[in-house]
Amino acid sequence: MRPKWAKMSPKWWVQADAPDVLCPQETKCGAESVPEELRSLGAFPHQHSPSDRPSYSGVGLLSRTKPLAVTYGMGDPELDAEGHVLTAEFPALRVVCIYAWDERFRSFVSQLDRSKPVAICGDLNVAHQSLDLRNPSGNKRSPGYTREEREAFGELLGAGFLDSFRVFNPLLPNAFTFWTYLSGARARNMGWRLDYCLWSQRGRKDLCDSRIEQRAQGSDHCPVGIYLALEGAG
Repeated sequence: MRPKWAKMSPKWWVQADAPDVLCPQETKCGAESVPEELRSLGAFPHQHSPSDRPSYSGVGLLSRTKPLAVTYGMGDPELDAEGHVLTAEFPALRVVCIYAWDERFRSFVSQLDRSKPVAICGDLNVAHQSLDLRNPSGNKRSPGYTREEREAFGELLGAGFLDSFRVFNPLLPNAFTFWTYLSGARARNMGWRLDYCLWSQRGRKDLCDSRIEQRAQGSDHCPVGIYLALEGAG
């Protein structure tokens, strides 16, 4: 059973859910600075930060078992300098932690998917459908909801990936993962769904659940999770 806390701090959420792999974004720190409550999740922290600004942005990954390999970036010097992509390979899958994305990222994960299923986890900065934000009519030209961004995200899904949350909740409204700090937006649930766990379409049978943990406090985003039944995943 899950604890029935009305609200959960990041520490409580990590202890309650005890994920096998944790993928934070905008970490703004190096691997040596990972808080102890996250280190207790597993002994294998990895961090990819901007090369010239280690305290700016960055993505990380912690896992309960040691990955077979960890790749920092996509082999694109221009993008890799931003510290936005980190990939960990396990026996049964690859996990990609990502902050933002573009056409080159779609090509990168499509290549990975040829040899092993891929879980893409992160803040992708786009609300794909009108039910993925509270005020779609007033945000048609807002970054994160432009027609071009939504169509490009659809192309990423079309390359062979599932929006895991919508697999189980195709029409559920108000399931947001981001709220601005202004005007009490979170209390009023005036939000956006910008955070995703995508999963290789060919691994659909292994997809068990996908959840948004809106109770978890401590950020303007909340955690999202994907639940897989894979033999040898770790």
